[in-house]
Amino acid sequence: MLHTVSLPNPCVSYPKTTCHSRSPRNLKRGRFRVSATLSEPNGAKVEYTPWLIVGLGNPGNKYHGTRHNVGFEMIDRISQEERIVMNTIQSKALIGIGSIGEVPILIAKPQGYMNFSGESVGPLAAYYQVPLRHILLVYDEMSLPNGVLRIQPRGGHGYHNGVKSVMEHLDGRREFPRFCIGIGDPPGTMDMKAFLLQKFSDMERKEIDKALDQGVDAVRSLVSYGFNDRITRFNLGQKYKYNKV
Repeated sequence: MLHTVSLPNPCVSYPKTTCHSRSPRNLKRGRFRVSATLSEPNGAKVEYTPWLIVGLGNPGNKYHGTRHNVGFEMIDRISQEERIVMNTIQSKALIGIGSIGEVPILIAKPQGYMNFSGESVGPLAAYYQVPLRHILLVYDEMSLPNGVLRIQPRGGHGYHNGVKSVMEHLDGRREFPRFCIGIGDPPGTMDMKAFLLQKFSDMERKEIDKALDQGVDAVRSLVSYGFNDRITRFNLGQKYKYNKV
C-alpha cells in the first residue's frame, strides 16, 4: 500500500541565494528533521546527520531495466539490503526512511520523468533539512564503461538532464555527492536516446548486477565514514576492474 505525504512547495536555499517559495510561512511549519542521537558511555550525545540518497530514472514498466534507469535499480538494491520499505509518495517521489548502521537515510525515486527530477530532490532536501554535502545522487554515466562505478563529492551535470534539473532546484549548486554507474557509449552511429532507453544485453546485465552489489557496500562506507581513503580505493579499484594483470 502506498501512502501520500502532502507538504508545501518548498525549495532548498543555501548561503548567498534566495529561496523562492509560494508560501514561506507554510515552508517554515512544514520542515521536518530526520536524525538519530545516541549517548556515548561517557554521557556525551552524538547526533548523526541524515543522508538523502536519490536514484534517477523514469517511472513505469516501459522503462524498467533500461540503461537510463540504473539509478532506480541502485535504490531498489539499497532498499532490499537495508530492509527499507518504500511505500510513501512525497514531493512526486517514492520514498523510504531507514538507516545504515546508526546513520538515518532517506532513499527516493522521483516519479516525474528524468528531466524533472529536481522537482523532487529540492523539496525533499528542504523538508528533511538535509545538508548539500549529504545529498547523494545516483545515475547512469555514458563516459564510464558498463558496470564501472565512481563516487565524487561534487561535479557538473555532464549534459545529463536529470542531474541538470537537480542542480537547478538546488539553487544551481554543484557541491553535492554523485554516484555514477557506467553504462558505456552507444555503439557506432546508434542514436543516444535509443541507447539510453534500451535494455542491457545478457553480458551487460551480469556486469550491472555485480556492480549494484558493489555499490551497496560503497554507499554503506560513504554514509558511515564520509569521503576518506576507502572511497579513494573504491574508485581506483573500479577504474581498473576490467584490466587483466
